Amino acid sequence: MKLKQVSIFLENSPGHLNKVCQAFADANINMKTISIAESKDFGVMRVIVDNPEAAVEALSKVGIASKLIDVLALPVEDKAGSFLKILDKAQKANLNVEYTYALSEKDSIYMILRFSDIQKASEIFA
Repeated sequence: MKLKQVSIFLENSPGHLNKVCQAFADANINMKTISIAESKDFGVMRVIVDNPEAAVEALSKVGIASKLIDVLALPVEDKAGSFLKILDKAQKANLNVEYTYALSEKDSIYMILRFSDIQKASEIFA
């Protein structure tokens, strides 16, 4: 399934992650999963929330840059080789996985994936 991910650009210093979480809490936005990739000076926080448009608006109000990115949430079984099946299918379609992280919801496990061609990936994994 296609989802909107909120990508947030943060200075890599104390308190900046708190500011994001406070903006979400103030706007009653629930974070379902997050991933943070960092470098020395900045980080990119990727988050799936219950209301992505409201999340971007809440962040904008407190001066935090963010944008919506299309990603796919693909179900995986909780057993060895399940994720490899997804990767094999992507490779056969010549799709590059730019990044991935996990989401657990109720009794289901999903891998959140950003592909080089999200439209093609949506069709392949429909």
